[in-house]
Amino acid sequence: MEPLLKVENIKKTYGKSSAAYTALENISFDIHEGEFVGIMGPSGAGKSTLLNMLATIDSPTEGKIFMNDTSIHDMKGADLTDFRRDNLGFIFQDYNLLDSLTVKENILLPLAIAKIPAKEITNLVNRIAKVFGIEGLLAKYPYQISGGQKQRTAAARALVTEPALILADEPTGALDSKSATGLLESLSELNEKNNSTIMLVTHDAYAASFCRRIIFIKDGTLSTEIYRRGQSRKAFFQEIMDVLAAIGGEVDDVI
Repeated sequence: MEPLLKVENIKKTYGKSSAAYTALENISFDIHEGEFVGIMGPSGAGKSTLLNMLATIDSPTEGKIFMNDTSIHDMKGADLTDFRRDNLGFIFQDYNLLDSLTVKENILLPLAIAKIPAKEITNLVNRIAKVFGIEGLLAKYPYQISGGQKQRTAAARALVTEPALILADEPTGALDSKSATGLLESLSELNEKNNSTIMLVTHDAYAASFCRRIIFIKDGTLSTEIYRRGQSRKAFFQEIMDVLAAIGGEVDDVI
């Protein structure tokens, strides 16, 4: 089975000659449809650089990134815009909601941009709102709801178009533990029931313990990789903690 995402020998260098800084080097991995993969590592390891390249915000200095056998950095203009809209969903730490729109309007925005028929939009919004437990908030505005509810709204907006790959950048970073758990459980449910493919960039071992596979980066290179397989989430959490301690990652000792 061909991977959904294929990263081949990625290198990213900033600056030139003696002032050059290599943020990533010789990064290669695959993600298959239906995987829930975490990217972890110490501060400055290159996690954000990698995410920016997968999101097509930045381009590699060397190497290729393929999605469904298409080289994503060879696309330009309208083709790249269409690719992002049709294939990628983004969940960020700071929500990026529009305060002048209701929860429902925020969620349906990518559907409206894609010119989906109104009746279908309503069905899709109601379905994803139910997954994230925010069906009772659709008429409210962002300033009327909590941080956790805002992040669930942002996640619903990212997933309402059923993107091929969901990129989540520290989505629980601004949430309290209860809100973070609720969001992670919803993402895990989508992964298991809808076969949604998710890549979660995080420094938080608790958040990462909801993943099925973790790729660790240290000093711009792949350090190690672990799989949850049949472990309980608590046992997987401890394995993640052990790896982070070994490679020097930030460690949160709460579960």
